[in-house]
Amino acid sequence: MILDNIDIPSDLRKQPLESLPQICTELRNEIVNQLAVNPGHLASSLGALELTVALHYVYDTPDDRIVWDVGHQAYPHKMLTGRRKLFHTNRKLNGLKPFPSPDESEYDTFTCGHASNSISAALGMAIAAKAARSKRHVVAVIGDGAMSGGLAFEGLNNVSSSPNDLLIILNDNDMSIDRSVGGMKQYLLNLNTNETYNAYRFRFAQWMKGRGMLSDGRRKGLIRFSNALKSVLSHQQNMFEGMNIRYFGPVDGNDVGEVVRVLRLLKKMEGPKLLHLHTVKGHGYKPAEDMPTVWHAPGRFNPETGELSAASADDKPMPPKFQDVFGNTVLELAEQNPRIVGVTPAMPTGCSLNIMMQAMPDRAFDVGIAEGHAVTFSGGMAKDGLIPFCNIYSAFAQRAYDNIIHDVATMRLPVVLCLDRAGLVGEDGATHHGAVDMAALRVVPNLTICSPLDEHELRHMMFTAQLPEKGPWVIRYPRGRGSQPQWHCEMKELTVGKGRLLVPADESREAGRLAILTIGPIGCMARDVAREIGAAHYDMRFLKPLDEDILREVAENYDAVVTVEDGVRNGGFGSAVCEWMQDNGCLMPVKRLGIPDRFVQHGTVAELQHLTGIDREGILKTCREIIATITKREIL
Repeated sequence: MILDNIDIPSDLRKQPLESLPQICTELRNEIVNQLAVNPGHLASSLGALELTVALHYVYDTPDDRIVWDVGHQAYPHKMLTGRRKLFHTNRKLNGLKPFPSPDESEYDTFTCGHASNSISAALGMAIAAKAARSKRHVVAVIGDGAMSGGLAFEGLNNVSSSPNDLLIILNDNDMSIDRSVGGMKQYLLNLNTNETYNAYRFRFAQWMKGRGMLSDGRRKGLIRFSNALKSVLSHQQNMFEGMNIRYFGPVDGNDVGEVVRVLRLLKKMEGPKLLHLHTVKGHGYKPAEDMPTVWHAPGRFNPETGELSAASADDKPMPPKFQDVFGNTVLELAEQNPRIVGVTPAMPTGCSLNIMMQAMPDRAFDVGIAEGHAVTFSGGMAKDGLIPFCNIYSAFAQRAYDNIIHDVATMRLPVVLCLDRAGLVGEDGATHHGAVDMAALRVVPNLTICSPLDEHELRHMMFTAQLPEKGPWVIRYPRGRGSQPQWHCEMKELTVGKGRLLVPADESREAGRLAILTIGPIGCMARDVAREIGAAHYDMRFLKPLDEDILREVAENYDAVVTVEDGVRNGGFGSAVCEWMQDNGCLMPVKRLGIPDRFVQHGTVAELQHLTGIDREGILKTCREIIATITKREIL
């Protein structure tokens, strides 16, 4: 295989141009075979494969900068930049990171676990190159729906007003995970330009430059004049050229030879440029081309037949995924309450809002990759009488923090913010762990914040949140399955700010003087530990408001407290308990278990819970240490 002779991009650049299609075929086959047994993000990487090969062939990486956006399209990039032999460790504990990271490779220029940051970051690098009088080229690769994000437009606005030579590549596959939506989608589908016109303008600009006639001011004037002329001749205005960003395309992004040709042309040009590529998500692997949403991250599969591996099952019914309980419950509630609507930023399948979208397409909205807009849009609907259930992955909701505060909480609007993938999410790693939501949001006035122990509790919380006069709610729940195979139950109203005693203390045992307080599904493991050692276990249900009656009961009847949460320890649930104890003069010891003050790597959820000490073993160990400390103190 030619690929065996390529370890880093400089090896690729030694190959003849005519060998690139074969290299792409070999690379595609290897990615398919690797992901068949070690699951990851398949379709996006296949769609961007020819582009990746072309970029590393034309540009002198790592000195030239390639800034990826939506990092799940970067597997070919990883394999061409010295990590092919380690790719079998991708997404595994202590293995390759799931997304590009400068901590892992000098070829990874910027972190890109989320979407829409490439243009801003790349512009910063381009400005830095100009300041250093460097000849470095900088390329931003944005796609998979990321152009709909507000940060992308902020970056474009700055690109148009700052002297730079940035190249923006728009990898347009009409997709994010689900099909892209909105006006930007339709605009990109219709956008085109005249190649003859572009060639003429380029030659004219080179002629002016050769005669010393192309100062920065004249260059901008030429761009504005030529864009206006083109607008008149073609009877249309190109949005990018309207921002003084030269536009080229659309070009077939899965034709590696053509992409190389165009990149070589653009590499010589000065000023900001945008290359519009049309690519096919899943390109070259028919099952992924036919069903790109399914094959975004398909799990294990047979690479020859495309048959997806069935989950192993036994005689016991499997509990559902929390996301599916949400999806079915929000539809059930919407059927009862005509004011309920659903909102998600580009994740209808991932959060199961697609269930409501299919049944009630006029009451469920996919707003594209735009988390801040999703929240403010929900606030606007709530202001005029609707009750939006706005579902955002916890880690992605970080991008809507100001919107939650300014556009929902200050006005006490009845938006129900459902944070899917809260806590440790597993193989997607640090950029995707829903770790900080409780610590970040509990300081915001007017919010009610809760987390269900199981599927029944999730249904009760969703039911309660949509009742009159409840104001803004946050319901957080994890990725994956719950603990109740028979998940469907009659929904009931919960008393806001009230928890419950799940395991009474066994006073005949030493642990009978220990209370374990938890919030969310992590409490299922704590409940088992409490039963084993005789400690009391309280499921607090609500982070805000806290159940002060339970805290007083614990302070009066127990010698120590252990708090357990699947969020950051600093500032989270345990900190809230400590603050209450301090404010109320309770001097009992409180041991907080949670995610430590560092970014946790990738691995299975079980591995990461063990690593951070919040699995059953870690909870049991901590409880026994606390009991031993109490006993020793009494002996002394």
